[in-house]
Amino acid sequence: MLRTLAVWLLIVGIAPAQDWAKAKLEKSPRHGEWVTVSHGGRNVKAFVVYPEVKDKATSVVVIHEIFGLTDWVRGVADQLAEAGYIAIAPDLLSGTAPGGGGTAELGSGDAVRKAIAGLKPEQITADLNACVDYVGKLPAANGKVAVTGFCWGGTQTFRFATNNKSIKVAMPFYGSGPDKAEDIARIACPVHGFYGGNDMRVNATIPKSTELMKAAGKTYDPVTYEGAGHGFYRAGEAPDANEANKKAREAAWKRMSEILKKL
Repeated sequence: MLRTLAVWLLIVGIAPAQDWAKAKLEKSPRHGEWVTVSHGGRNVKAFVVYPEVKDKATSVVVIHEIFGLTDWVRGVADQLAEAGYIAIAPDLLSGTAPGGGGTAELGSGDAVRKAIAGLKPEQITADLNACVDYVGKLPAANGKVAVTGFCWGGTQTFRFATNNKSIKVAMPFYGSGPDKAEDIARIACPVHGFYGGNDMRVNATIPKSTELMKAAGKTYDPVTYEGAGHGFYRAGEAPDANEANKKAREAAWKRMSEILKKL
């Protein structure tokens, strides 16, 4: 994991400006709110969005990219709520900034990535466990919880599936999987992967994940979108999106929606 993260720190640039994502989010008619999820003396700031539905809804935990909890990630949560799901996007950098702040208070891309590199796996798991518990027990929730994540969050999604047996499905976007059979053996839900065709750094790990998941009798369904690059789900939504990323994003959203509807 540390080696993979080191590579990210070297090759991933600062997240492009997301004014378009913020503008779209601010126009949302859905109820979104900031909450504090507390566990073991730690407080995690999270953004929750509720769907406009008459019945109790399935919940989705959204794990952010290496850029932290950005407006775009909150926008993904809003998109899921628009589709009928309660979505929670935790800031896993909560408490890492001077004064106890998180992503927003860290400011620069370098500071955010440095803070990401310093996160301990045990803390990430504990934070996510607390968020799954929180969102699954909301009065408006039906108790079913899915997890998805992007880039760094994609890797964390796959890893989290090895540490939480209550989640119904894991949907990692362009993130690598655990490389130890004993970790894979703990997975209790289907894993549906989403990958860009032009992302060999990540895609080179797919055969190993396929081998380990098959040997353990687990469900792993990786889909690669031809011509799309790393980060296509965000890049494909941007005003200057190229056709391959845009097409991949649309196809990935359709697939994600179909998976969630079956829960």
